[in-house]
Amino acid sequence: QVQLVESGGGLVQAGGSLRLSCAASGTIFSTNIMGWYRQNPGKARELVASITSGGSTNYADSVKDRFTISRDNAKNTVYLQMNGLKPEDSAVYYCNYNRYTYDVWGQGTQVTVSS
Repeated sequence: QVQLVESGGGLVQAGGSLRLSCAASGTIFSTNIMGWYRQNPGKARELVASITSGGSTNYADSVKDRFTISRDNAKNTVYLQMNGLKPEDSAVYYCNYNRYTYDVWGQGTQVTVSS
């Protein structure tokens, strides 16, 4: 089993930056995809960014050029650097570990961007 622990959320003013971290523990296979999703009450969870174990990345159009996802495979940790934050980026951010049909979610971390 895999466990995910997120950190780094908080309150920031518009235009500011935050860095989220997600540490994975347990049985980590070398081939996997890790990502960040976000969700607001009453809305569907949406992909923010993902990164494969080989380093290929994918971003939602709304965060391209502002957010950067990266990972340290030696530490089994994925990061999300968020710059130029906007009020519409406010949400609970969830880390995800995926390997084929196996999906694990973190507990979520709140990001609030004030205008």
